[in-house]
Amino acid sequence: MQQSFGKYATLTALVGQETAQQLMPEYASFQVTTGKVGSMDLKKVISSVETAAKRNGIINGEVYRETHALYHAIIEAAEGVTRGKLSVGEIMRTVGLTFSIVRGRPYTEDAEGEWIAVCFYGTIGAPIKGKEHETLGLGINHI
Repeated sequence: MQQSFGKYATLTALVGQETAQQLMPEYASFQVTTGKVGSMDLKKVISSVETAAKRNGIINGEVYRETHALYHAIIEAAEGVTRGKLSVGEIMRTVGLTFSIVRGRPYTEDAEGEWIAVCFYGTIGAPIKGKEHETLGLGINHI
């Protein structure tokens, strides 16, 4: 059986870690962290998520496979936010995002190992207040 790993990551990005744990207590064993980032530079978005994951012990930055898995989850989530075109500032767009990072074992079979999910929720649009719209992106990768 597979748990709703992506749903939990999305809920956490939308309502925060404490509320998500109250609504889905079966995920209490998963490692979770959240953060916020706003930028016209996609590199800053990626590095903010990587930094939060390392600082909060979600991944070990010295282990390549963990950093690599996180990177792919971030890129997949960013593609959802940007509608498949990984560009922001170059085309005069800015993002203001809340993010969640969730790590755990969404499968009951131990052989499936650990997985990592990244979810972004926030706004994207022209760098003019009030000219943005909501956006959501989810990325999941095995470690």
